[in-house]
Order: sequence, then structure tokens, then C-alpha cells
Amino acid sequence: MEEKVKTALGKIRPSLNADGGDVELVEVTPDGVVKVRLTGACGGCPMSQMTLKMGIEKVLKEEVPEVKEVVAV
Repeated sequence: MEEKVKTALGKIRPSLNADGGDVELVEVTPDGVVKVRLTGACGGCPMSQMTLKMGIEKVLKEEVPEVKEVVAV
């Protein structure tokens, strides 16, 4: 599952990079929780929670159905 998550994050990364940010995969737990770290401009952005839930989590759940939740660490 981790490889599928990495592939899906690769599809999201260009739009984050366009705004000066990035996402780093920290861990994929056996129960389907994906832990990520938002970096660059995304790390301190007030909209980062919306980016995380409405952007990253939505795409990951579509691409990798085993994903239950995405959380920032």
C-alpha cells in the first residue's frame, strides 16, 4: 500500500510545488492511516488543513481505497 500512496502523492505534488509547498510521506499504518508532513509554504499556511483534507486525503482515498484517513504530523 505504501507504494500506491507514494504514486498518488506524486500526482498531487506538482500543484503543491506550484504554490511553494510540498508533502512528505512519514508513515502508512497497517490500519490505513497515512501520516504526512506539509513543508515549504504549505507548512505554515492557514489553509493547510483544507489542503490536507479536501485535496490530499480526497485524492489518496480515490487512488488507494485502503486509505482511511490522512493526518499531518
